[in-house]
Amino acid sequence: MNAEAPCFLALTGPTTSGKTELSLAIAERVDVEIISMDSRQVYARMDIGTDKVAAAARALVPHHGIDVVEPNERYSAGRFARDARGWIHEIRARGRLPLLVGGTGFFLRALTDPMFAEPPADEARLDRLRTYLAGIEPDRLARWVRRLDPERAELAAEGGPHRMGRTIEVALLSGRPLSWWHRRAPAEGEGLHGAVVVLDIERAEMDRRIHERVARMVDRGLVREVRSLLDAGYSLGDPGMSATGYPEMASHLRGDGTLEEAMEEIRRSTRRYARRQLTWFRHQLPESAVRIDALAPLERRVELALGAFEAAGDGRVGSTTSEVVR
Repeated sequence: MNAEAPCFLALTGPTTSGKTELSLAIAERVDVEIISMDSRQVYARMDIGTDKVAAAARALVPHHGIDVVEPNERYSAGRFARDARGWIHEIRARGRLPLLVGGTGFFLRALTDPMFAEPPADEARLDRLRTYLAGIEPDRLARWVRRLDPERAELAAEGGPHRMGRTIEVALLSGRPLSWWHRRAPAEGEGLHGAVVVLDIERAEMDRRIHERVARMVDRGLVREVRSLLDAGYSLGDPGMSATGYPEMASHLRGDGTLEEAMEEIRRSTRRYARRQLTWFRHQLPESAVRIDALAPLERRVELALGAFEAAGDGRVGSTTSEVVR
């Protein structure tokens, strides 16, 4: 693929940086279809805690990558890359711009810098191992990861039970650690070239927004949503249920603490996650990524984002020209 012709525009940045607002504003200017780049919004039934785009907005602008699997199913970065390649191809065939939106950096990197082809695994053994690992406490999973794949241990622990479980699965079922496969195995597809825009936001403002968003989620019915999932038979060992907000509210529903205590724990967990995002964005994004001020006027952010796409080499968006802030 011609490196001078990006095939998508990606909007990323930490939680609460305004990615959704900017994407919908761009959709008013340009004929786009949006691909969610969020590892939690892929789960059906989990709307409030994952802060999904409102149904009314999705009715106006086509969205992909939302409600793809059930909470007890796994959805990897590799699968996202495979799905996203298909969505991008179809969107471009319809003459529209694929607009990737979300803060899951691993999803973006799997698309631009494809991951290894996963080793084959016996499905029956895999299912039994996953069932067993679902009942193990995170601290014990972390000890297993340190023994089985010390090179990846810190990264896996930061990703929670889901990523630690994946690291353990590969090591036990393939006989080699996941870090080995990342280095040695061939990529499963060709990387795609896109224009990447990062929304920068000061930590103090980010923390303020996190505080307010948790309150809005509770007002919208987060407790009811978590209770409904538990009543439907989903458990905290399921991949989707490890998303921030769900374990904390489940603990409250069991009687372990007040609602306000659960809300404060969600805020703390979200702040920790946001800081990990900031670290990842500083070190893992391509050098060509364009950074813009998340607090700039919305119209200015639209101009800068579209200008970044044009500057990357594709003039199909129109006549918009903007100063690009790097």
